[in-house]
Amino acid sequence: MSGTKRIGEAGGPYDIDDLAGSPDELTNSHLDLGSVLMPVVEGGQVTVEMSGDNQPEAVYLVTPVGRIGIHAFAAPRSGGLWREVVRELAESLRAEGASTSIEDGHWGREVIARVPGGHHRFIGVDGSRWMVRLVASGPDEGDEQLAQLARAVLAETIVRRGNQPFPPRDVLPIVLPPVLAEQVAAAQQQMADEQGDGPRSEPLSAAPAPTSSPAEGEVVPGGAVAQSAKATVFTEDAPVAAPQAEAVVEEVEPQAPEAADPQPGSRGSALSRLRGRRRR
Repeated sequence: MSGTKRIGEAGGPYDIDDLAGSPDELTNSHLDLGSVLMPVVEGGQVTVEMSGDNQPEAVYLVTPVGRIGIHAFAAPRSGGLWREVVRELAESLRAEGASTSIEDGHWGREVIARVPGGHHRFIGVDGSRWMVRLVASGPDEGDEQLAQLARAVLAETIVRRGNQPFPPRDVLPIVLPPVLAEQVAAAQQQMADEQGDGPRSEPLSAAPAPTSSPAEGEVVPGGAVAQSAKATVFTEDAPVAAPQAEAVVEEVEPQAPEAADPQPGSRGSALSRLRGRRRR
């Protein structure tokens, strides 16, 4: 990172090339998922959704007020992809039986889909050859609180577009950090042992370990490293409560996520920053 912007100013979503400092500095505050660096949430848990061929399809932050997932997509240099997606997404959601509405948020239009048992809020932002999209899912009674948390998370999110020539609208790849990849591999091995399938034929790939991994005493309780080590893993056969991440326009499952059990807060988490701004 060689720019001048700094995390903590709620000025995102950021392009990683615009940030000062090193990604290693964000080890405990953000989950580095390759194309997206997602800030962890105080009191939250990490869940990973895997495809049938052992590839990560989505990583979610499960919080006391709902669940948040973020994906980055390739976009044309001209921008404006989210404006197109809003219309298509609303039409697709209505076709699936959801009640939809459009609200004006910090970055423009947000799509809200209400389904039995809860709601889904889609927030999109156009960047430099990328579009980032957040989906926040939760029960109706926590709508406003989840919306505020989702915006706080997106304001501290970082996108790493890379130079690969992905076609516009293609989802940018998710690559799990080492600690999270180890947790997923262990869960997959346990499931294979329980099913009597023996060892997995193909190991899960992970991102290279950071050049300066945090020492044991430097791991923040409840931070990104600690949450990754306690992640919950779902396969494609397990029920999920939020939309899938295989396309810009997608279907909605008619379920609301369960709240996470309270855990120690993480330093620099989105919720702690949100509460700090409220106190001011």
